[in-house]
Amino acid sequence: MEKLSAVLGSSFGGAVAEVSSIFIYPIKSCRGISVTRAPITSTGFRWDRRWLIVNSNGRAYTQRAEPRLALVQVELPAEAFSEDWEPANSSFLVVRAPGMDVLEVPLIEPRKVIDGVSVWEWSGFALDEGDEASKWFSNYLGQPSRLVRFNAASQTRNVDPNYAPGYKTMFADGYPFMLISEGSMNALNKLLKEPVSINRFRPNILVAGCEPFDEDLWKEIKINKVTFRGVKLCSRCKVPTINQENLNTTPEVAQTLKAFRSDTVLRPTQKSRGIVYFGQNLVCVDSRGGGRGKVVKIGDPVYVIKRFSSPAEAAA
Repeated sequence: MEKLSAVLGSSFGGAVAEVSSIFIYPIKSCRGISVTRAPITSTGFRWDRRWLIVNSNGRAYTQRAEPRLALVQVELPAEAFSEDWEPANSSFLVVRAPGMDVLEVPLIEPRKVIDGVSVWEWSGFALDEGDEASKWFSNYLGQPSRLVRFNAASQTRNVDPNYAPGYKTMFADGYPFMLISEGSMNALNKLLKEPVSINRFRPNILVAGCEPFDEDLWKEIKINKVTFRGVKLCSRCKVPTINQENLNTTPEVAQTLKAFRSDTVLRPTQKSRGIVYFGQNLVCVDSRGGGRGKVVKIGDPVYVIKRFSSPAEAAA
């Protein structure tokens, strides 16, 4: 590790940051899991956005329409984040929410396949997690719901080829990884009356040590031995205004972001679309070969290999 860091440091000018937190979100729009290490797969970190809650028409629920999903806690076996671990009959995704009994979803893949599952631009087949999970989420949300799992054996969801041709994801909004720096969070919180938590922004990778918003400019980076490309500044919806602990909304967050992180401010020579940006969407170069043996860990150094000259040059 020290030898590799020395080699990379001499080649790319030294580490600019290090990984301070890693987050996995097994069920889309539900609470994340903080882990110390995460294996790379062809679609992102292992277990990330593998599951999705859908309505009676197969359409995805997210916090945009169902903020109560923020209170749904999920748990995986600690050993699930080892590269070669495979689930047994006694392995479960454990789901909890206020006022609900504990739900245990077997990690062994179900056999039932359903059609018509959709999230944003993608639709296809998914694995149905059964009637018990359906009843649990239907009762919690107060409307017909089913829990489904991405069917990696037969389905592919490609990342937008305009930004990252040849890459895949599962039920993430659009990209397999998203990175934010602690410096950026600190800069935002200095402008707010009450500071907010990183969990409102739902990154996979949080880094410490760089200047605020330096990640906007990261065209290509290495996190230890793993190569990532910054492919699109992360545009923001209403979710960062939702307190993930009590569901109260904070309009000030959106107003503040609009004042200093809008496309009008960051990309003044281009047509304004009323979008705000916070964080950098990434793809992993090594994932195109499956990512086997590639792991990101807390404490890993971050080296910038290529930079954009300004946020206006970065894709958005």
